[in-house]
Amino acid sequence: MKIISKTLKLLAVFLLMASVTACSDDDSSNSSQITTVVDIALQNNLTSLAAALQATDLVTTLQGEGPFTVFAPSNAAFAQLLNATGLDLNNLSSEEEDLVRNILLNHVIIGSTITSSSLISSGSGYANTAAVGPNGENLSLYYTTTTGVMINGMSTVTNADYLASNGVLHIVDTVIDLPTIATFATTNPALSNLVSALQLADSGSPTVPYISTVSNAEAGPFTVFAPSNEAFAALLLELDPSGNTTLADLDPATVDAVLTYHIVGANVQSDELSTGTVATIGGNITADTSNFTLTDPNGRVSNIITSLVDIQSMNGVVHVIDRVILPLQSED
Repeated sequence: MKIISKTLKLLAVFLLMASVTACSDDDSSNSSQITTVVDIALQNNLTSLAAALQATDLVTTLQGEGPFTVFAPSNAAFAQLLNATGLDLNNLSSEEEDLVRNILLNHVIIGSTITSSSLISSGSGYANTAAVGPNGENLSLYYTTTTGVMINGMSTVTNADYLASNGVLHIVDTVIDLPTIATFATTNPALSNLVSALQLADSGSPTVPYISTVSNAEAGPFTVFAPSNEAFAALLLELDPSGNTTLADLDPATVDAVLTYHIVGANVQSDELSTGTVATIGGNITADTSNFTLTDPNGRVSNIITSLVDIQSMNGVVHVIDRVILPLQSED
């Protein structure tokens, strides 16, 4: 009740702000009124979003020139967040204010007005939000349109295309949490074999544990060269041309050894990758930035898929590759 009471007090400030804005518009002699994404939020009774923007000093930001694409959580979505975290928007510590601000910015794409039709026509993909990770890089957002527009596998657009003078607003049913490497691995079906490999490696004794590590926002940072599903399928045929071997048939310890050659213990964006030796946690591989390839100790070449690089999370960055990297193989 304390959270609700204090939030309602803060909402009153926003209602006052709305009335001031309306008066200002009435006084204007210009018949074409400027309606920002903040105005659109208020017009659609997104009072909890308005309160959160006020508490984190983001109102002026989203009243700026933009353009912005805003995925705006409903009041019910904010209520769920506040109940789960115990956050009090009217009494945030400096650390809590930074966290809430970054969460809000994780709902904002700056520099473009992306309508639902644009999202649906592209099917799925990544975009950079205004939120930042510990390294200062902008966090990524993954959208898919298989069953409506879904963000990061957790938040669905319920009402779309509220156009403003400085962008567009889409209402979503869940607050979009700050992503981890696990967020992007588990939400993109093209990386499902990678998730299975991580789970298989975890099943060994002792456990690694990969899944809990990549799910931990405070772990890392890591750079993951993530093999696509096709890369894992090609590896299985490479190991057994008969096609009778599945990923589940592999030894967990062997899979663990392979995965270590895909992980670097630092956050390395694509423009920070240098030609030469790359020290993974399993051993050295070689990068060639002139053609964006990685070569493993066996001379096998993996292409970095340039359209799927710099997928940034709180605990690291993912670059998708088209061939699985292997440790040095015995000639026996």
